[in-house]
Amino acid sequence: MPLYLNDEQQMLRDTARDFIAEHAPVAHLRKLRDEQNPDGLSRDLWKSFADMGFTGMLMSEADGGLGLGHVEAGVVLEEIGRNLSPSPFLTTAVAAVEALKGTPHAARYFPGILSGDSIAALAIDEGPKHRDTIALKAKRSGNGFTLSGRKQFVTHGHIADLIILAARTAGAAHERDGITLFAVDPTSPGIQIDSERLADSSIAATVTLVSFDVDADAVIGEIDAGADPLARLLRAGRTGAAAESLGVGAGAMDMTIGYLKERRQFGATIGSFQALQHRAAHLYSEMEVARAAVIKAAQLLDAGSDKADDAVSVAKAMTALATTLSVQEGIQMHGGIGMTDEYDIGFYMKRARVLAEMFGDANYHADKLARAAGY
Repeated sequence: MPLYLNDEQQMLRDTARDFIAEHAPVAHLRKLRDEQNPDGLSRDLWKSFADMGFTGMLMSEADGGLGLGHVEAGVVLEEIGRNLSPSPFLTTAVAAVEALKGTPHAARYFPGILSGDSIAALAIDEGPKHRDTIALKAKRSGNGFTLSGRKQFVTHGHIADLIILAARTAGAAHERDGITLFAVDPTSPGIQIDSERLADSSIAATVTLVSFDVDADAVIGEIDAGADPLARLLRAGRTGAAAESLGVGAGAMDMTIGYLKERRQFGATIGSFQALQHRAAHLYSEMEVARAAVIKAAQLLDAGSDKADDAVSVAKAMTALATTLSVQEGIQMHGGIGMTDEYDIGFYMKRARVLAEMFGDANYHADKLARAAGY
């Protein structure tokens, strides 16, 4: 498979680039931050995403969607990252949709996602770092379950219409078997949602469940066999996060290159200095390697390849490293003014940090790859 976009995907990229740059540029993020918007995003913008058809990209045509794949979703996510657009596209239209496909929940939740009226949140993590452990307990109670425990880093959890939650119905916290996924109504009694604004001005929540009752209809897939839909959710989420991170790095790089061409020092543009040219060339090379890794991971996901897991981890780790390099070089090459709120480069650094942690950081995925290789 060629590691570049075909003609149709390039047309989608051009459409998404123009639309997002016009309706959700960095200035949109600044406005939400300065107003201390309690949602952390614009519902009207989310509806606009639906009008463009973006919310149904991964849904089949039978479900009312576009029947596209992860490559196309990644194209949109890269433009979201390039503009730092606050959006639930990753959690809702990518990860949640992938988890709900082929289940009875699709008929219930897909119409709201398609129309831009619904937002989904993912309650997976239980500690300060993403890990392969699920300890939150779900005990059988009547014809359903009683859930008790806490989830952290639940992005958009405070405004979600649906929370997809992973719980332990059997076995120990580190075991693959015994996990069950639940579709949870966040307005139900017994659930406490405490939101917190993150470094990049987005909002995540800590979800605490105290004797929270759900019926058996809330189960996504099969009881004790939630590892498979959870794996689908995570593969989609990690690939999407890598694509968005790639956009953040590309946006920061473009901004930095533009600054190098404009800023003058000692009677010349600083971009003419060989030392800075070398650093810019190195950054471009790293970003291109990361771009290839993201496209490869998305292509393998779309093909249903058994090699997709490793490719997804490579993409997530590579984009975290390349984008970190991009934002750090951007800050340095902008000089002291790069640390001020006046310049947008600092916003890219903050978003890169949050995305690097989402669904596992570079160290997590390097370790995952090493273990898969037998080390």
